[in-house]
Amino acid sequence: MIPELKTTSEQKMQKSLEALRADLGKVRTGRAHTGILDHVQVDYYGSLVPITQVANVTLIDARTIGVQPWEKPMVAKVEKAIRDSDLGLNPSSQGEVIRVPMPALTEERRRDLIKVIKHEGEDAKVAIRNLRRDAISHLKEALKKKEISEDDERRALDDMQRLTDRYVAEVDRMLAEKEKDLMAI
Repeated sequence: MIPELKTTSEQKMQKSLEALRADLGKVRTGRAHTGILDHVQVDYYGSLVPITQVANVTLIDARTIGVQPWEKPMVAKVEKAIRDSDLGLNPSSQGEVIRVPMPALTEERRRDLIKVIKHEGEDAKVAIRNLRRDAISHLKEALKKKEISEDDERRALDDMQRLTDRYVAEVDRMLAEKEKDLMAI
């Protein structure tokens, strides 16, 4: 029971790291990238949906993203969602197409992007800690049911903490690497 719990926890923590790696990959250094808008949520008739479910997102050129909503009334809502996101983008609509120019990477813009990646990193750490909490509750439940001994539970708790520490350190390493990449001129 304990080895399976460790294995599933480690697999889920690895998935959290992969999700963070994908999110960090979307934060580009000055070039336009359609993936940067993936987490923008649009109010679509009362429910929040990802921008890719209400519009076609394309690259117009190296520094401009084009967003074309599938329904004409959604143009204003999509534009507002992009403007209100934490990406610091300033979209402008031209008829049915919304142009999203990527701002030049000034020192202030770099700092804003670092805030975005730190937020993503903190979300990943929270996900990893939640997985640890779930594993601990399973261990305590197994101890209550007398499926494992107290010594086994203590060793498993220590192993879960070491596993969690290892993955949190990996998140910190990934964030430091991305921050160094963003601050390089």
